[in-house]
Amino acid sequence: MRHHLRHMGPGIEPLPEVWTGRATNRLQWVLAAAGAGCLALGIKLAVSADWETGITALLMAVIGCVAAGLLVLYGTLAFVRLEVTIDQEALEVRCGHVGLPRKRILLSEVVKADYDPKITPHQWGGWGCRWRPEKGTAWVVRRGEGVVVTLAGGDTFTVTVDNAATAVRVLRDRLSRSNSGPVPHV
Repeated sequence: MRHHLRHMGPGIEPLPEVWTGRATNRLQWVLAAAGAGCLALGIKLAVSADWETGITALLMAVIGCVAAGLLVLYGTLAFVRLEVTIDQEALEVRCGHVGLPRKRILLSEVVKADYDPKITPHQWGGWGCRWRPEKGTAWVVRRGEGVVVTLAGGDTFTVTVDNAATAVRVLRDRLSRSNSGPVPHV
């Protein structure tokens, strides 16, 4: 990871101008393989089946296998990895290798940033993009540390990411600078 560092003064560790962190879940490759298998089964059924007998049941099986395979494959590949970027304007989260889904939260909307050392998929009902009325929104790709951001409207956004403590320090620094005006670089 390469960062452009801004020095905060003597005795204080410098913070990056643009912070980037990642989280990955290798277990989801197993689920992706299952989705690919289901997709392959649907294609095999379509190619090698006798379409003259029981066309309705066969068509339902082919469509079901292909649809389930695509959904599982995309759903797992989208959440195998996640990248969080914090710059001067926003916190941005991109999922998967393509970067979709994507969420961008302007720092002007952020009220508070907290570190959570123990986020689990169980707390949120599984992996992926989650919403719970009492907890807010979360993007969870694995268990472990993460960032919890409170927004101006009272909503919260939680994301699992490695080195979340540094991400929180960067967010808090950005928030304190925006509340007190520009801070001269030393």
